[in-house]
Amino acid sequence: MYRIVRKEVLAPRIKSFLIEAPEIAAKAKPGHFVVVRLDEKGERIPLTIADYDAASGTIELVVQEVGRTTYQMGMLEAGQYIQDVVGPLGTPMHIEKVDCVVFVAGGLGVAPIYPKARRHYEIGSRVVSLIGAQNKDLLIMRDRMEKVSHEVRYSTDDGSFGHHGFVTELLKEMLDSGAKISEVVAVGPLVMMRAACRVTEPFGVKTIVSLNPIMVDGTGMCGSCRVTVGGETKFSCVDGPAFDGHKVDFGELIARQNRFLAEERLAMEHFTRGIAPEREECRCHQG
Repeated sequence: MYRIVRKEVLAPRIKSFLIEAPEIAAKAKPGHFVVVRLDEKGERIPLTIADYDAASGTIELVVQEVGRTTYQMGMLEAGQYIQDVVGPLGTPMHIEKVDCVVFVAGGLGVAPIYPKARRHYEIGSRVVSLIGAQNKDLLIMRDRMEKVSHEVRYSTDDGSFGHHGFVTELLKEMLDSGAKISEVVAVGPLVMMRAACRVTEPFGVKTIVSLNPIMVDGTGMCGSCRVTVGGETKFSCVDGPAFDGHKVDFGELIARQNRFLAEERLAMEHFTRGIAPEREECRCHQG
């Protein structure tokens, strides 16, 4: 059992959980994730480690309520327990000092980007962070990202804060201006990561993406997380989650991610029956 030390609401339907997990915290590195099971009958879901502290023996998980399990997790409070937290899993991201690394975060993508940006900042890379969301209220972890970045620019789809438009437009502006970029790290919705790769490819800029496909065991045995990278089958849970974005078959991956939408909606409907009406609004955000 893993105790929730602290819970914080970061934005509507987005919550941060500080979890007591000393063995995981001692081994965690940027890019690692865990597989969480809330109770004995719960499904297993992968969550990126947004932060870790070996001294306090804690890890941070940031969760957006989009389906039954994340919705259920969002109802937990500090002092309660999670049945299983398995990790750290995956291959940590290779990080070495570069002249300039640009992080492109879409929505919840800020959470997995934060430990990577912090590490680059610590070793002396110039860090530029481009952060986008649907609106101002959904821009999370701004203060923390500003502390580990030399420059931060924001965008919102509705124009409520920063650039009015997509975050990839900010990336395109940088490249068009002739900015010398060593590499780009893009994390967020699949369509955003694909767009970022399309922007950087003509400029020949190395672009790393972090993939979070359907996953069950997190050890490579089930095969659910397979992705095609450079024409070869890779398993995101053991070969990733970080991959060369220019080699990822995003079309195939997006199609596979939509395989179980009907089942997910049904599970959400069954779960929300009988709960407080004010939380029913989350149902329309499934998927």
